[in-house]
Amino acid sequence: MGGYHRGAGRAIGIITFVVSAVLGSVYLLGQSLAPDTPHTDSTVTANGADHPQYADQSAPSPTEPGTGTTGAPAPNSEPGQDDDPNFGPMGTRMSTGTDTVALTFDDGPNPDYTPQVLAVLREYHVTATFCVVGQNAEAYPWLIQQIVADGHTLCNHSWNHDVTLGSRSPDRIRSDLLRTSAAIRAAVPDAPIAWYRQPGGAWTYPIISVARELGMMPLHWTVDPSDWRAPGATKIATSVVAGVRAGSIVLLHDAGGNRQGTVNALYSILPTLSARFAVLALPKRGT
Repeated sequence: MGGYHRGAGRAIGIITFVVSAVLGSVYLLGQSLAPDTPHTDSTVTANGADHPQYADQSAPSPTEPGTGTTGAPAPNSEPGQDDDPNFGPMGTRMSTGTDTVALTFDDGPNPDYTPQVLAVLREYHVTATFCVVGQNAEAYPWLIQQIVADGHTLCNHSWNHDVTLGSRSPDRIRSDLLRTSAAIRAAVPDAPIAWYRQPGGAWTYPIISVARELGMMPLHWTVDPSDWRAPGATKIATSVVAGVRAGSIVLLHDAGGNRQGTVNALYSILPTLSARFAVLALPKRGT
């Protein structure tokens, strides 16, 4: 009986060893087939890169839990920027720094909606900031000229609204921004372009560095009524009026879809805000 038990024990031991070896091999094979997750400085660190084209959304602060960001300041940021409420994700500007309120219009110009926006702004004696897409500036130079003639500020918004632009090489980013500025200046040669807004708020260190290198302040926003979703004039106006405080920068759109709701909302937004604040374009020289 003793020999039988010793033999059975050896058999169980051999089976256990074989099973362990097989399971270990399967685990190692699975590990070798799993793709590595890259971690580079070009990784998009603010929400926006996975949004459809012409879909700008508010990006969280880089110190907000769960965003996957480090909270580190953007390169070349000014001393004390980390604690300055005028600055937001990665050192981008998100407040006027004064009691004024700034309306910004992204994605244009557009021949259907930009002229309407300009007409309403003119009616209420309000200036704004237009973040223009390069290919649209090239297609509609007379609208760029009208924007400038009415006293508004220009902002570079990339060549074709590429929300992943910040994940590309610095040379590719630089080429995109320069091409966009060249299209703007083809229409208005002497107009300053002091601001850059990354589509979708998808800020990265390379995009911030290149924009600053080219003399443009990265521009974020404070109030986003999600007008790009076309929720209707009433919802857009209600969201803006409720959200604005002194120093707010408001994100609106004059292109990239049906923007009639945004145009109509301005008839409520402008008189209401003008009664409470000075509503002005951002400075033509970045601050």
